Amino acid sequence: MMNVNVLRLDHRLRRDTRITTHVCLTARAFGASKIYLAGERDNKLMDNVRDIVNRWGGDFEVEYADSHKKIINDWKDNGGKVVHLTMYGTQAHEAAPEIRESGEDILIVVGGSKVPTDVYKSADWNVSVTTQPHSEVSSLGVFQHLLMDGKEFELEFEDPVFEVIPTAHGKNVNIHNENKK
Repeated sequence: MMNVNVLRLDHRLRRDTRITTHVCLTARAFGASKIYLAGERDNKLMDNVRDIVNRWGGDFEVEYADSHKKIINDWKDNGGKVVHLTMYGTQAHEAAPEIRESGEDILIVVGGSKVPTDVYKSADWNVSVTTQPHSEVSSLGVFQHLLMDGKEFELEFEDPVFEVIPTAHGKNVNIHNENKK
């Protein structure tokens, strides 16, 4: 199974905390194993994401990256492929099967305020989730859903404290031993 990581570009402390947190949560929930945060360092956000992982399970990692170029270059040097989510690329529903079938480890790059040209040039795939402006959170969720071919619904997160049991009405949450973390 391919390893999926995400690179969030250009995080800004004063503006982007909520949206970047949602990018992290979406990446995790849809099967990514790690996210790199480029831009301004935000230790509080990273600690909050780690706390969510501790409570909801799994081994998702969050790491600060002072250079998006280094992350991309290292990823490619280690044999991985880069998918850049943009409005200006191959439609996601057309690209996802090819990317999935490649079996390569994938670094998904989602933008910030302005994506540098080098990201477009270094991507193995520039992928469009519609050709209209919208959120990097929605782009990531839609693309990961297509990439996973719906298998994100089968993911299990090891050692959760909280575990939602799907139900048509109400809330059903198993609370496991909180002292094990």
